[in-house]
Amino acid sequence: MPRIAGVDVPDKKKIYYALQYIHGIGPKFAADLLAEAQIEPHVKANELTEQQIASINAILDTSFLVEGALRRQVQQNIQRLRDIRCYRGDRHRRGLPVRGQQTRCNARTRKGRKKTVAGKKGVKG
Repeated sequence: MPRIAGVDVPDKKKIYYALQYIHGIGPKFAADLLAEAQIEPHVKANELTEQQIASINAILDTSFLVEGALRRQVQQNIQRLRDIRCYRGDRHRRGLPVRGQQTRCNARTRKGRKKTVAGKKGVKG
């Protein structure tokens, strides 16, 4: 299993898809990376030479923010929003959707499982 940017990528897959297992690399960055390293996208990951793996790692170190550094930067951005008490920061703080989605129905990914409230519907005043 080749180790690229500190991540074991699957060796039976084509390198174009194997690179996408690294956090922060999607289809476009994978294609750009392979073009810059002059590696064919259809080559399997276990067929790469040590020199090719070294060139991919060198390009990743200089050009892209991946894995731990990217996760840390995202967490720092969210923490900054919380600290300045802006609207988005308050939404992050409460665990609600941040980008304007409705919350009356759906939004279960952010809000978690349903919490049933007794006697909410049939209350007559």
